[in-house]
Amino acid sequence: MSTVTAPTVSTPRWMLRTGWVLSFVVVAQLLSSAWFRATHHTFAVAEIVTGYGYPESAIVRIVTAECALVVLYLIPQTSVLAAIVLTGYLGGAVAAHVRIADTARATIPLAVGMLAWGGLYLRDGRIRELVPFRRSA
Repeated sequence: MSTVTAPTVSTPRWMLRTGWVLSFVVVAQLLSSAWFRATHHTFAVAEIVTGYGYPESAIVRIVTAECALVVLYLIPQTSVLAAIVLTGYLGGAVAAHVRIADTARATIPLAVGMLAWGGLYLRDGRIRELVPFRRSA
């Protein structure tokens, strides 16, 4: 009995490098956000409590969620799951900004979400197979 194997297509180095750079931008943003909140920076606490109307106890859960997403996003086996959950998390951030009429800052989580999927698209062949961008013939 013979087994049929799919042809392996090598990913160009520029795609892998660019994908990881984009991914590290996302990780850096999430970790910096978590750091400011975890250290109870005055602006971060004021933003969450008075700006968004969340209780101060939510800070611990937000920091935990951001750190967990970073870990999951950096592990190749769980990166797709992390990107899906990250999309929901950042969607909530966009909604929070829009709710308080801070539409200019709503673009930040939107851009981070796009960078997360862009980085994942470039570094993971499974995503490129799932969403192929093709030129029209």
